[in-house]
Amino acid sequence: MPISPPASPLNLELRSGHPPVLPAGTAGGAPPGDHGHWAAEHRDALHALVAEHGAVLVRGLGLHDADGTGTVFRQLARALMTEKEAFAARRAYAPGVYSSAHWPPNQPMCMHHELSYALEFPGLMLFACLGAPTAGGATAVSDASAVLEALPAELTERFEREGWLLTRSYNDEIGASVAEAFGTKDRGVLESYCRANAIEYAWQPDGTLHTRQRRNAVVRHPVTGARCWFNQIAFLNEWTMAPEVREYLVDVYGADGLPFNTRYGGGDPIGEDVVELLNKTYEDKTAREPWQAGDLMIVDNVRTAHSREPYEGPREVLVGMADPVRLADCSPTVEVTTR
Repeated sequence: MPISPPASPLNLELRSGHPPVLPAGTAGGAPPGDHGHWAAEHRDALHALVAEHGAVLVRGLGLHDADGTGTVFRQLARALMTEKEAFAARRAYAPGVYSSAHWPPNQPMCMHHELSYALEFPGLMLFACLGAPTAGGATAVSDASAVLEALPAELTERFEREGWLLTRSYNDEIGASVAEAFGTKDRGVLESYCRANAIEYAWQPDGTLHTRQRRNAVVRHPVTGARCWFNQIAFLNEWTMAPEVREYLVDVYGADGLPFNTRYGGGDPIGEDVVELLNKTYEDKTAREPWQAGDLMIVDNVRTAHSREPYEGPREVLVGMADPVRLADCSPTVEVTTR
């Protein structure tokens, strides 16, 4: 992610408890309606703001369709990524341009860093609101260094020492299916991918796939070197699920067959109290701004976690995962080896 001074003076609105907001019409250059030219004109300045603040919301850009959004995403990104290992299904509008993850509107998507369980993940997340909900639905953000500092040292030291373990059980009913997560059902291709990406796998007698992967909970930002709490430990843990959802899934699939769950890197279960503490710490460090149709948000995926809050009414937010970063370039403390 380039760090350079703004190309033109930008009238950034800074308010406590909110992400920085940039009114597009005050930034100069091309008019907001000329989306692609505007993004190209202000690319370096926008990247500099994200480098300084971790995230920025551009208001009044007037994005209203997938084609225009894709043009903006391509102007802002060095490269758009094809998602692999998705935890929920998405619609693909164009290469690298996706819908939000399909997730029940009444259930929150708690704070997380996109694809933090992969060996290569987005350095930059791009969000565009084409249709705002009638209530809720904000894409909130939280500073990963501030969260790390606020958590008890004993807890973070254990996670830094052991890492965290993600277990997944793929089916066609809950979460992403094998085909949705990996783009194929071919067992040979799946097994090759798992071996190349340090994922343990096992096919069950009924044909379902179970996987385990150990990853780092704390990394250093590849540009600044700042230590960041970078994971999906709380979001993908069973105790973050609504109690009735967890009870249903355990009843149908068994305790070891949940679509996803997390543990300490050594394999010990993570207690409900720890998950509650993680989610509370995120909430204490959360900044949120309700979406307005046409908004664009740019997020440093390593420095800044993001969430999706429950909502009412139709909501359409497109997503781009950009500028891939390798875990190996983030000073990992837990070794993950491919085989």
